[in-house]
Amino acid sequence: MSNLVIRKVAVLGAGVMGAQIAAHLINAKVPVMLFDLAAKEGDANGIVNKALAGLKKLSPAPFGNAAHGAFIQAANYETDLAKLGECDLVIEAIAERMDWKHALYAKVAPHLAPHAIFASNTSGLSITELSNGFSDELKKRFCGVHFFNPPRYMHLVELIPTATTDAQTLDDLETFATTTLGKGVVRAKDTPNFIANRVGVFSILAVMAEAEKFGLSFDVVDDLTGAKLGRAKSATFRTADVVGLDTMAHVIKTMDDNLKDDPFASVYPVPTVLKGLVEKGALGQKSGAGFYKKEGKEIKVLNPATGEYVTGGGTADEIIARILKRPAAERLKLLRETDHPQAQFLWAIFRDVFHYIALHLESIADNARDIDFAIRWGFGWNEGPFETWQAAGWKQVADWVSEDIAAGKALSTAPLPTWVAEVDGAHSAAGSYSPANKGFTPRSALAVYARQAFPASLVGEQAADPKTAGVTVFEDDSIRLWHQNDGILIASFKSKMNTVGPGVLAGLQQAVALAEQDFKGLVIWQTGSLSGGPFSAGADLQAAMPLFMKGGAAAVEPFVAEFQNTAMRIKYAQVPVVAAMAGLALGGGCEIPMHCAARVAHLETYIGLVELGVGLVPAGGGLKEAALRAAQAGGAYGFTNLTEFIKPWFQNVAMAKVSKSARDAQSLGFLAETDTVVFNIHELLHVAKGQAVALADAGYRPPLAAANISAAGPSVQATLQSIIANMRDGGFISAYDGELATRVANILTAGGVEAGTPVDEAWLLKLERKNFLEALSHPKTQERIMGMLSTGKPVRN
Repeated sequence: MSNLVIRKVAVLGAGVMGAQIAAHLINAKVPVMLFDLAAKEGDANGIVNKALAGLKKLSPAPFGNAAHGAFIQAANYETDLAKLGECDLVIEAIAERMDWKHALYAKVAPHLAPHAIFASNTSGLSITELSNGFSDELKKRFCGVHFFNPPRYMHLVELIPTATTDAQTLDDLETFATTTLGKGVVRAKDTPNFIANRVGVFSILAVMAEAEKFGLSFDVVDDLTGAKLGRAKSATFRTADVVGLDTMAHVIKTMDDNLKDDPFASVYPVPTVLKGLVEKGALGQKSGAGFYKKEGKEIKVLNPATGEYVTGGGTADEIIARILKRPAAERLKLLRETDHPQAQFLWAIFRDVFHYIALHLESIADNARDIDFAIRWGFGWNEGPFETWQAAGWKQVADWVSEDIAAGKALSTAPLPTWVAEVDGAHSAAGSYSPANKGFTPRSALAVYARQAFPASLVGEQAADPKTAGVTVFEDDSIRLWHQNDGILIASFKSKMNTVGPGVLAGLQQAVALAEQDFKGLVIWQTGSLSGGPFSAGADLQAAMPLFMKGGAAAVEPFVAEFQNTAMRIKYAQVPVVAAMAGLALGGGCEIPMHCAARVAHLETYIGLVELGVGLVPAGGGLKEAALRAAQAGGAYGFTNLTEFIKPWFQNVAMAKVSKSARDAQSLGFLAETDTVVFNIHELLHVAKGQAVALADAGYRPPLAAANISAAGPSVQATLQSIIANMRDGGFISAYDGELATRVANILTAGGVEAGTPVDEAWLLKLERKNFLEALSHPKTQERIMGMLSTGKPVRN
């Protein structure tokens, strides 16, 4: 066995997908060359440079740190083809034209390194046909690698081999995509539109057909098929508008052109309404009109009967909304039996997809797992279609589908395949069903998946639950302390949004004590991170407010002091404490990791000291750490004036700035450049534990107590005051925001003592407590806190 070493990647095509794939590779610190045609005038790389400039304007942002775009190397096909020989992986991502791709392949193939993997990002063209004309050796290294848009955020990557693709090539590419790029990989067969687009686009066609049959408007259908079904909020027609109706029509046409003998072929022609919109240039969001059109502040919806846009806002009837909240078996039964067009529509689209995946499983995928993950990760469904079927009662649902087929209600007359009756679900503890193997196929045995203690699970698999797995050492309503028999203690919060209240603080102190006694290290990891939950939304304001209401600020001081004590206990623990971060890490949820020996953060971690938004001042040691780090950084360069080291921290806190990613958090200082950024959420715990073990094995000792922190002094505070005045006068902050920012400046500069005066951490923590409690006593702060608790939105006063 040999390792695949990816030193550099080339992406061919600087269009929407190619440029964003390049951006995500740079997020992962993989050197990239982005190719396109040579510009006819000016800079030969003008097309690529324009595309790279455009990336910075996109939302959601393709870059974890926009400044890293400078590391993408622009190239063109006229002067730079020889540089392809430097690349270990070449990804083609040009327009979906077979002839264009073949012409490009003929141009680049002679310049590929003899070991390089060559892959196409096609969304549906035949990989085998694309490889026609290749040498036998290149065919072994060629496959499809289909990213979903936007590549940074969409978890799915489909790998599509040909009959001649080398198995090691696929294994290597799957490993690289999984760990380095953080993707969920499924292997698809070389059939039109592969798995996700094949099933996902069929589901959209089924929605369109059944909506027309039951006379439902586009806005009502979107309300029925979005969040209420556990799917993307953009649902069906809004999703089509966002994707682009021309793109949607192209993908549908691929199915229509290439699946003439399919049992569902009658559904594949581009729907009349979609075709009409494309013909008149109404392409969705990018053209300003599609199924929806924004007029002023109002979103209007197309009336297909008249071709006019009318006031929208149609929603599911209340009875249907209630049905959709029921358990799966009851939900499908009620939808099927309820004589209401919305209920009948919903049952129909469930039935149509169940029918489709049963018939096509063997031809498009190796097993049911790949279909469910492809739809979950590529189309944003909380549950794959086989999972829904199984959860609702496999045999009962199969009988209902068969009855509808016999009654002529289905979109195809083809009966369910025989394998459906031979099993009691698509997923089991043994694996997922594969018709070709006539049995259940286990998970991939690739070594990369051994890093995932809790891989994405499926209904019926009986997978380990991270909330109960391992050996519990201590558990109460606030926290669980547990381990996996590997010498590392894990602390997982149980509070809402993983907020930090007295119970969590007590649990963390106990965790440190237990770790020092019996373990190599401690990792703080939240089980909810696997499903997008926060690391911690900060201090538990709801727990603190009753104390304040009863005894004023003095009653809250013990809680603040205990928060600081816990942070310091973590910092000076005799074993390494590692924070495994993902999702929101705000306020106290940022301050706890700042005191850890190390931090391991998933790329999508959003970190900030945001207390000013609720009228408070950070008081969990975050400003103390900022002042300490600024003094250390200035001292390292021999500076006595700390203005330029304090100012970034001040601006971050005064503007309640939250990082846009873990990479951005490194540039803001919330994470150190030496902290590890993980791209696959399922590997976060593994990597964090590995960090703790490595530190322990290296003879970890906590930092020496910082007793000589050089105070920034009054002159720096005066500079910060001028920044406050400018922000206030410019309307960026309110007058009260200015008062709070002044408190932040006071803490960061050590409370007015002369510049260079040595202070210790206790002094800075005392300043934090003092300013926090004084702010808490202010009526405007109380208005902000109550507003946040009652509405969840910040109050500007």
